[in-house]
Amino acid sequence: MQVKDAVALVTGANRGLGLAFAKALLERGARKVYAAAREPSSVTIPGVVPVRLDVTRPEQLEALVREAGDVTLLINNAGILKGTSLLGADALSAARAELETNYLGPLATSSAFAPVLAKNGGGAIINVLSVLSWMAFPGSASYSASKAAAWALTNGLRKELGAQKTQVMALHVGYMDTDMAEKVTAPKTSTAEVVRLTLDALEAGLDEVLADEVSRNVKQGLSAGVYLQRS
Repeated sequence: MQVKDAVALVTGANRGLGLAFAKALLERGARKVYAAAREPSSVTIPGVVPVRLDVTRPEQLEALVREAGDVTLLINNAGILKGTSLLGADALSAARAELETNYLGPLATSSAFAPVLAKNGGGAIINVLSVLSWMAFPGSASYSASKAAAWALTNGLRKELGAQKTQVMALHVGYMDTDMAEKVTAPKTSTAEVVRLTLDALEAGLDEVLADEVSRNVKQGLSAGVYLQRS
């Protein structure tokens, strides 16, 4: 689909990658951009429509569907990383929180907006995933599990929504220059570059975008067993 004249909804749009998506969509000629955040007052981008959405709150999602019935592009960007050990005392609560936001959140928003997209011609869904959909490290393994679930969700949605002509695309990326990776010392890709590659891929009709060298190398190495990591 084309970004020009699209009506987009970006979750987690008040900072980081979501903020970059909202800005780029306006620059590319989107007719309207709903910028969703838990607290709409935290959205300060000129030209967008700030809306309230905590993806774990069904009542907020229901209200937003009624408000944003013109959406043609849904970008599931909202996500959390707890950074806990799989064997830590808070492992289960952290995993539940990550799954609730990173997997069940995109499932809920996609399910709620699928009829809207169908009514408006099909449109598209972009799910923001991660290179950690395919590999795990200490301190991020439960986050990886939630992103792996979201990858499976993305592939399933593509099959189920094909009949209504909804394009479903996965975005995989390694380290980005965002708050979530502020303590990482490895090279990081700018959010603007990730967004540029993603929207180019969307307009090209692709199902997946690998937005940096890390994600491209890891995806290529899956068949060689890169996920079978040793300590």
